Amino acid sequence: MDKIKEILNDVWTLMLSLGRTISPWDIVDVLIIAYLIYRILTLMRKTSASSVIKGIIFLLVIAWVSNFLNMKVITYLLNQMLQMGLLVLIVLFQPELRKLFEQVGSSRLNIIFRKRIRLENAEAILRSVISASLAMADNRTGAIIVFEREVGLNDYAVTGTRLDATISSELIQSVFYKDSPLHDGALLVRDGRVLAASCMLPMTNNFNLSRDLGMRHRAGLGISERSDAVAVIVSEQTGTISVAVDGMLKRSLDPDIFEKLLIGEFMPGGRSKRAKKMKVGT
Repeated sequence: MDKIKEILNDVWTLMLSLGRTISPWDIVDVLIIAYLIYRILTLMRKTSASSVIKGIIFLLVIAWVSNFLNMKVITYLLNQMLQMGLLVLIVLFQPELRKLFEQVGSSRLNIIFRKRIRLENAEAILRSVISASLAMADNRTGAIIVFEREVGLNDYAVTGTRLDATISSELIQSVFYKDSPLHDGALLVRDGRVLAASCMLPMTNNFNLSRDLGMRHRAGLGISERSDAVAVIVSEQTGTISVAVDGMLKRSLDPDIFEKLLIGEFMPGGRSKRAKKMKVGT
């Protein structure tokens, strides 16, 4: 019993000494590092980078075992590889690191507190997109509409035709009309206005997608992986509506779910009173 008391006293003494040596900034330091690791792991989740991480961990285990068993040749070779580890990691994880830096540089701390975008006349804009999307779905007209948020999409806007026009259901449908010269590519929306049409988007790096997904779905998913944009995709083959956001594709949405999803992404507080009254397709 005395031995247990002695151990508890030693533990308590150690905790008190640590409490006196740890400053509030040490706690902040640890929290920041933990958050950055969490963000990096989140970005790499469900990508090929996760397999690379497993490979790196496997090499570290082999290096430790070879060093423990005094296997000189393997230890030497692995040590040479590990000395170039930082450069190798930068090369391997270049897409993920670029996305992380884009978020940090353009989101103004939105990486920590993800605010929903505020647009003037947001409900009217969303009503136009919903109406046009449902009409094009009924007519089996393929379309992809991309909403720019905090991460700029100028690199993709310059690949298309600049419009800078007021958004409306009629304009969207005329752009994607099969005989329109602008129907190929994506329509980009910035601050509630049509920025450009017929824009080329990057394809997704996800090779595990279903084979029935066409180029529009892969492009919509690709832009959502490289930015915080929201992409609305109308399938020409099936007449279904999908939404790509944060590297995830939500497929075959019914009108009510599609409306709720779009409003939830762009309007603070979710469905407003006016939005509740908004009739889909009008």
